[in-house]
Amino acid sequence: MPTLHGERKEQKNNKEKLSASEQGADFFIDNIYFACIVINGFLLFDSLGGNSMQDEKTPITWDTFWGEVVERNWVLALTIGMCPTLAVSTSVANCISMGLAATFCLVCSSVLISILRKQIPNDVRITAFIVIIGTFVTIVDYSIQGISLSLYEALGAFISLIVVNCILLGHAEAYAFKNSVLATVVNAFGAGVGFTLALLLIGVPREILGSGAILGHAVVWNNFQTWLVMISPVGGFLMLVLWIVLINWMRMRKNKPAPKNDGGCCHE
Repeated sequence: MPTLHGERKEQKNNKEKLSASEQGADFFIDNIYFACIVINGFLLFDSLGGNSMQDEKTPITWDTFWGEVVERNWVLALTIGMCPTLAVSTSVANCISMGLAATFCLVCSSVLISILRKQIPNDVRITAFIVIIGTFVTIVDYSIQGISLSLYEALGAFISLIVVNCILLGHAEAYAFKNSVLATVVNAFGAGVGFTLALLLIGVPREILGSGAILGHAVVWNNFQTWLVMISPVGGFLMLVLWIVLINWMRMRKNKPAPKNDGGCCHE
């Protein structure tokens, strides 16, 4: 009887966990749906001439997207957004989660800022940026908390701190507030992909060397001695510096002028 009672209690707990997970997923989907409705409403307002955006044509090229991923990578090229980069890049799961969360907030907030840029007074634009970004950060914050409490605890306060992340505020000020909606979407998505890529470039080596596994799957030999320093802040700084040095070296080598050809003549 005690065993049967224990099994029933375990089944009840599993059902409660499943129910909480389903509620979290439904909450996330509902919020995404609501955000899409809001953005579509502002896009309709813009298409009806409420913002006079149709007179501005921002050229969209491959560099609009790819430049944000590589050439102007906010982390590896501009060294912006260091706090979440170093704090959550201890595992691949954290890197992907933070990257997706930041990309969602970046794209949605940038679109809304671009749509409302004619209505936002210049003197209070930073405050308006924070309020708009905070709206989408709140959606992500509660969604992650409902979907996975362990992931929410792993990411800590850095989900909420997306509100004042220099990447989102910098993109809002430098691009979204000055360009059309479509160009802003492409550019913001590129910035989000670049941020996620930077997190993974730092997080993958840290997890492999620090724990000998990726996403819980062992990828090293049995007697491998893990480097505990890699899961500490020192390991984050080390990987960040190595990647920045490597990227700058490759960039300098690419821009290095070709040696002059003197025709093979010997000078006496």
